[in-house]
Amino acid sequence: MDVVIVGGGWAGAAAAMAAARQGAEATLLERTDMLLGTGLVGGIFRNNGRFAASEELIALGGGDLIEAMDSNTLHRDMEFPGHRHASLYNVATMEPIVCRALWDAGVDVKLMTRFAKVETEGQRITAVIAKRHGKDVRFAGRVFIDATGTAGPRTLCKKHGNGCTMCVLRCPTFGPRVSVAGQAGIDEMTGQKKGRLGAVSGACKLLKESLSPDIVARLNETGVAVVALPKTDQFDADMSYKACQQYASAEYRDNIVFLDTGHAKLMTPFFPLDALRRVPGFENARYEDPYSGGEGNAIRYFDMSPRDDALKVTGLDNLYCAGEKAGLLVGHTEAICTGVLAGYNAARQALGHEPLVLPDSLAIGDSISFVRQRMATEEGLGLKYTYSGSVLFERMIERGTDTTDVNAVKSRVAQTGLSGVFADAPDAARQPAVPHGEESIAATAGRGN
Repeated sequence: MDVVIVGGGWAGAAAAMAAARQGAEATLLERTDMLLGTGLVGGIFRNNGRFAASEELIALGGGDLIEAMDSNTLHRDMEFPGHRHASLYNVATMEPIVCRALWDAGVDVKLMTRFAKVETEGQRITAVIAKRHGKDVRFAGRVFIDATGTAGPRTLCKKHGNGCTMCVLRCPTFGPRVSVAGQAGIDEMTGQKKGRLGAVSGACKLLKESLSPDIVARLNETGVAVVALPKTDQFDADMSYKACQQYASAEYRDNIVFLDTGHAKLMTPFFPLDALRRVPGFENARYEDPYSGGEGNAIRYFDMSPRDDALKVTGLDNLYCAGEKAGLLVGHTEAICTGVLAGYNAARQALGHEPLVLPDSLAIGDSISFVRQRMATEEGLGLKYTYSGSVLFERMIERGTDTTDVNAVKSRVAQTGLSGVFADAPDAARQPAVPHGEESIAATAGRGN
């Protein structure tokens, strides 16, 4: 096979789609029984600068998954504290849509296939070994993409948080996250602030049915419900440690802010259930994700890869990275943007072409370069970067790349000469296929490393 993508979150799915669109033989390995990772409980897109970034990606020809989210939207062009023109997709039905889109694109999706280790020759990865149906299976390839994420596993959630809160990543069932770059010997980075490592996932979910009828009606009609908290019940956790800094304002401390993503998305990392049930309308509240959302949430931003602006991992000749592996980037849109570029470049390398670096006149290109540069500093490792808020959104405003004018975005992309670039497969002939694309370890015994 040409490109092997490890990790099936939004970034890995986007990378697999982009690689397949380039004519590469793409195989996607996901350790659980569903794709999308934290996207299974996410749902927010097109808010603030994410609108312009989404339209850039569409104009570049890589908007397949943005358009998939658009097709599955519950609410669009809505506002909630600090955010404008947001859309919310249905978390209950999003994953099957993406899975079918990948199949239609020719991606070989391998669920319940947990990456364990790599085989290398010098600075090249020759194969990854994964546990599949109880057996060790070898996946050889020309180029690899690390989209394994930065959340968990249980040992880190216990050490730096409140233990395993039984989130949608389900590490106790499907095994811990393992970094491809880390297994290949790359010295990776960890986000840190005030001496604390990692960050707490920024939101949780309640069963909509457990809320009062009037709150449910507001959610269903407008997509948002904001309920003032009594002074005695205000959320007093240190909001600076949230992964989602765009939701770390006083409005999210002093109010219960809910969004309708199919479930009721509570925009705080966690909230003690006994305190929540004392608030009118929440007497019967019950958590959907994580199940221990009254106590804590998943810990993220460990094991991020050093990389260049083409998203190739520094120190390895044929490994790219995407999503949170590519830096302290927060959100589905951000994951998809890096995933598309990583998948495109991995396919180009596999098919004998040079990788692409997006120009900094584009919000996407600038963000990839900006985050890499900032993460080289101690201060930069303490920040989170997203098109929807905080320093990256402020940068978009300053640089004039934040807009809801779709034609202006198309014009900006056209000026770079890259319109449709991710949709256009190269004409050059394919190289001979790599042998032994997928096989049992027993069949490869004795080949060495």
